[in-house]
Amino acid sequence: MTLCIVGAGAMGRWVAETVAAAPAFDADLAFADTDGGAAADAAAAFDAAATVPLADGTPEDDRTFETVCLAVPIPAVEDAVAAWAPHAEAAMLDLSGVMAGPVAAMREQLPDRERASLHPLFAPQRAPGNVALVADAVGPTLTPLLDALRDAGNELFETTPEEHDDAMRTVQAKSHAAVLAWALAGDDVREEFHTPVSAGLADIAATVTEGDARVYADIQDAFGGADAVAEAARAVADADGEAFADLYAEAGASADALSTEGER
Repeated sequence: MTLCIVGAGAMGRWVAETVAAAPAFDADLAFADTDGGAAADAAAAFDAAATVPLADGTPEDDRTFETVCLAVPIPAVEDAVAAWAPHAEAAMLDLSGVMAGPVAAMREQLPDRERASLHPLFAPQRAPGNVALVADAVGPTLTPLLDALRDAGNELFETTPEEHDDAMRTVQAKSHAAVLAWALAGDDVREEFHTPVSAGLADIAATVTEGDARVYADIQDAFGGADAVAEAARAVADADGEAFADLYAEAGASADALSTEGER
């Protein structure tokens, strides 16, 4: 397979590393990025045959590839689908982190080719992990690539664009907003004062803030959620004893529903 990875950042490199390590998957890689140096570095790291010169994110030549993988920021993905559709001979997939828009764009731009949207629910350095998958039109071209991701230990689970994007409002946008707000509102305290709750929140805040601020901003713009978190915090702040007890019970019921362990 000839595979062009558009976006030579951490997620694009994760795709390249994963497929390159799969013994049953044979791919000739190429990279494209608005940062030509990043594309060249990625190509050198993976012994890729080529980099693709770009003008404002659009390929400057008419080169084509069997599969194009879009690992671009959320705000750029729909334009990237349109720009790269003529260069995808058989298939396109995206890993932008949003699904409704890219899937609709791929259906419009590539109606007769294979299409999939994936969202690795982890930072690349924490791979393998769960990968949300919309297998919109998967056939003999994309199946070996998806199998390579599974063979690397990732758990691919199928969803719909709507279910995914609704879930991201809670598991990403609202979670990040709550953690960042806690970190911004907190004061310095001696380590001995930390409770299991505050220590856990401190560790989570450290994880969130070690990433790329632009990525987190894109998630907030795409899914919202911060306003809902702020409203909930204000309700807690304004509550008297009886109202607080009601909110506490409501939060407990919500926590039970959100729990990944089934019971607390």
